[in-house]
Amino acid sequence: MKNLKHIALFAAVATGAILLSSAAYYVSTQSQLAQIIEQQQGPKPKELPGAKNEAFKEGEILTYRLHYGIIDAGVAVLEVKPEVMDVAGRKVYHIVGNGYSKGSFDWFFKVRDRYETFLDKDALLPWMFVRRVNEGGYIINEDYKFNHYTNKVDVGREDKVDVPQGTHDMISAFYAARNLDLSNAKEGDVFTINSIVDKELFPLKIRYVGKEKIDCDLGTFNCVKFRPIVQKGRVFKKEEDLNVWITDDKNHVPLRAQAKLMVGSVKLDIVSAKNLANPTSEVK
Repeated sequence: MKNLKHIALFAAVATGAILLSSAAYYVSTQSQLAQIIEQQQGPKPKELPGAKNEAFKEGEILTYRLHYGIIDAGVAVLEVKPEVMDVAGRKVYHIVGNGYSKGSFDWFFKVRDRYETFLDKDALLPWMFVRRVNEGGYIINEDYKFNHYTNKVDVGREDKVDVPQGTHDMISAFYAARNLDLSNAKEGDVFTINSIVDKELFPLKIRYVGKEKIDCDLGTFNCVKFRPIVQKGRVFKKEEDLNVWITDDKNHVPLRAQAKLMVGSVKLDIVSAKNLANPTSEVK
């Protein structure tokens, strides 16, 4: 199960969909978010650690196509909403990951998921995470509330999980990874991002492999290649069976994620990238 979490974190909702009314949901959540931040800050809140974001900006939309073997299986979209929220004195990004299964794959395994994170702009840490999953009739409804002052995550039903400082959710981890400093990275270096997945602390470890040039629907790009560290034997035959390529520029946009599984293979390819924060590494 934890091997699949590697794919989930780096594919960033590779199989999922939005079926909810975004406008109505946004209003109720913003009110709830204000209560969460105010309660956690208290009368004299501590300062949260600052973090520099150079990788993305409001309005960015990344769209991906998912293949299972030769089957065109689904679409995934990651969107940073165009307006930064002002909530209880904090600036907050509202980021939504959504997608859907399609074609013949949709006939026998329908996927309808929605993921959201509310990410503090200055600390680049999540305040709240929302997960609405329907995968072949398997339902997950989760709302996580992050308290970065006490390093606890409320995962519902009065259950709280102790986490290290700077812990992320499944979506915010994607944007944290894009802001990793790779200027002095060497082959074999391992980066760790602590995340909470399925109510458990999950240290995502990714190994820097090197630089490659790849072709995709958007053109030819100079890329940095990473290999999430996975456990062999259950889902993957070899450690190198899961690879991710990101643009070798300040955007660090994932262009491709590819995994060889014990049965079949999965490939996620970008098809559209709008409102990027920086010039790209496209080879002209």
